Amino acid sequence: MEVQTSDGEYIGKIESVEGSTAHVRPDTGLAQSIRTRLGWTDENEQTFKLDHSDVAEITDDMVRLEA
Repeated sequence: MEVQTSDGEYIGKIESVEGSTAHVRPDTGLAQSIRTRLGWTDENEQTFKLDHSDVAEITDDMVRLEA
């Protein structure tokens, strides 16, 4: 399932879900400014946590983040 910013920019793909937390594999071309805003700054991490509280919308094939 795709993960997008509130502006519709693709940022990665959900790899797994545990409770209300998704583990997202970021897109390889994801801008550093977006990584920083999301707190995804550790270059050694393969996936990053995304809490349900950060989500604005969930559809069948996409998760859109809050602004």
